[in-house]
Amino acid sequence: MTHLYIIRHGQAISAAQRTVGNTRLSPLGILQAERLRDRLAATGEIAADVLISSTLLRARHTAEIVAPALDLPIIFDSEIEEWRDPEEAEGQSEKKYGAAFRDTPFDQKPFYKFASNSESWSQFMLRVCTALNRITQEHEGKTIVLICHGGIVDASFLFFFGLSTLQFPKAFFNTRNTSITHWRNTSYVNSFPPTWVLQKYNDTMHLRDIDTPARIPWDGLRAQSASAPEKPQTPTEVETTNE
Repeated sequence: MTHLYIIRHGQAISAAQRTVGNTRLSPLGILQAERLRDRLAATGEIAADVLISSTLLRARHTAEIVAPALDLPIIFDSEIEEWRDPEEAEGQSEKKYGAAFRDTPFDQKPFYKFASNSESWSQFMLRVCTALNRITQEHEGKTIVLICHGGIVDASFLFFFGLSTLQFPKAFFNTRNTSITHWRNTSYVNSFPPTWVLQKYNDTMHLRDIDTPARIPWDGLRAQSASAPEKPQTPTEVETTNE
């Protein structure tokens, strides 16, 4: 059984400043990554075999903080970078940078390029879907952790649900910083071949105690790893008597 965990990076300095740029984590982003690390170290809920990170600074910084909890070396992969910004966009405000894209007709958005040397949304989605296929094939049967970006989470829905990379979506996801998205390849129904199942999306439970006087007692909440073989549950009396 293959498990794929996609973790979005913590808040970047550029995001805090509402600018475009390849930056490391903001103070809040560092705290978010540390809370995720503490959760994973205490619960052991992800029994990872492989840890892969985007090469962009915000993802690298997050991976460096989280890696000790998984006790794995970091493999850097440029193909799971976010939608790539041209160099001339560095330091621009998000509002100014995105203005031309917002004004592009909807049917042309998949093909829009911020610069002649940048990639379109369709090219970005195809790149990431190709990378997800390669990674899940290379590490079949293992538990894989990707520390990357919200756009990679978006692409995973297109990839696993078999959606078109040429059709710009009419609905989007609001993937939060350091959230966990978990896909599992399994025989979901006995009469069908193994398929990918979405186990969780936007799990940020480890952020709930930020700015609160108490910490989440992760040691006391330690549970069976989500990557471990599932054990059958004994039906309760209510479940047994109510058919």
